[in-house]
Amino acid sequence: MAKKMTWRDKLQHSKDLPKIVTLNEKGRIHWHAETMVVPAPLEVDARMAQVPRGQVITTDLIRQDIARVHGADIGCPLTTGIFAWIAANAAAEDLAEGRADATPYWRTLKAGGELNPKYPGGVEAQRAHLEAEGLQIRQRGKRFFVVDFADHLAALAPATS
Repeated sequence: MAKKMTWRDKLQHSKDLPKIVTLNEKGRIHWHAETMVVPAPLEVDARMAQVPRGQVITTDLIRQDIARVHGADIGCPLTTGIFAWIAANAAAEDLAEGRADATPYWRTLKAGGELNPKYPGGVEAQRAHLEAEGLQIRQRGKRFFVVDFADHLAALAPATS
């Protein structure tokens, strides 16, 4: 029987990514773009790892940065979200093993500053990490958001890929 892949293994598995795809007509109309980059998992993780304590980033901003680096019009929203989730779970594995250099995944938010209930420990864990770093969280309905998240956005360092 094959050994089950760890989250860290999944993060390392690039599957011939990144790649730039030319959108079909339906995609061009929907996204208002000609080209889309499908990032590699480690590219998403690298951007998540850059965010300093007390600051945040959104998956949309990560997508924009990756698209810029690759000269594409947009970054793939589906794979960027999946790879952020994989990076979060890989970081949780690292933290469980006592690694101090784990990616601070809790600083990566969904659009509009929303916390991600799919991250390890759910919204409660992400909230605890963010509040420990001085950020305020507010509930709106069933969802949770960083208060004035735009005031806490991290600037990503220039990357080559």
